[in-house]
Amino acid sequence: MAIVIGTLMWALAPMLSMATVRVPGLIPAAGTIAAVGFLAEIAAAANFLRAGTTVDPLHPARASTLVVSGLNRFSRNPIYVGDLLILLGWAFYLANVATLVGPVLFMVYMDRFQIRPEERALSELFGERYADYCGRVRRWL
Repeated sequence: MAIVIGTLMWALAPMLSMATVRVPGLIPAAGTIAAVGFLAEIAAAANFLRAGTTVDPLHPARASTLVVSGLNRFSRNPIYVGDLLILLGWAFYLANVATLVGPVLFMVYMDRFQIRPEERALSELFGERYADYCGRVRRWL
């Protein structure tokens, strides 16, 4: 979904050129934000692999371990947070205020169509342990 939204942001930016902004330092900031997102995704995926569980978001019922360490101590969805940061960096790179809608749409879509089904599956798999984890750690940040 992040790739689809990123592509739409890229297509939208030239159509709404009146929303283009020029701010010194925007490009380095964009690169930094996107790099942090990418590194968060790599770190979170590596943590899942070390725990011996699936990284595949389409099949959460295949999870064999509830991962609560690493970045999962701060967010129940660090890979999606990484995607969000990459999209935010992309919006900054495009330097168009209208493209900031993309990261917001990503959050809304992911929350409704990806995270909630994952949470149901993980709740069934891990029961009270997962409920306790959800009580301690926020969905995004």
